[in-house]
Parts: sequence; structure tokens; C-alpha cells
Amino acid sequence: MKLSVDFDQCEANGICVGIAPDVFELDDEDQLHLGLTEVPSDRVDDVATAVAQCPKAALRLA
Repeated sequence: MKLSVDFDQCEANGICVGIAPDVFELDDEDQLHLGLTEVPSDRVDDVATAVAQCPKAALRLA
């Protein structure tokens, strides 16, 4: 599955980082970075939870 971020919507709340810190990272300037865009099958559940919990609906998993 592919993971993407709408950076215009993202407020860098960090909820996703708390759920899947190996996939999402906030830098020192509160910019979100993805550790990967192709989500392995063993990480889909956590990434899907992070997507669902995003308060700005800035994350997509397809």
C-alpha cells in the first residue's frame, strides 16, 4: 500500500509519530517526513490507525 501526505493540510500534530515512529518523523522545524511510502504488510495496521487518527485528514493510504 502507498502512503502519502497532503502537506498543505498537515499541521504536524505528531499523532502519527506517536503511533508509528518508524514511519513518521517530525524534524526540528515541525515538518513531517515519511520514513517510507510503500507500506509493508506488517506495518499496515499501525499506519492505517495513524491515517484514521490524523486530525486534519492529511494522510492517505491506498
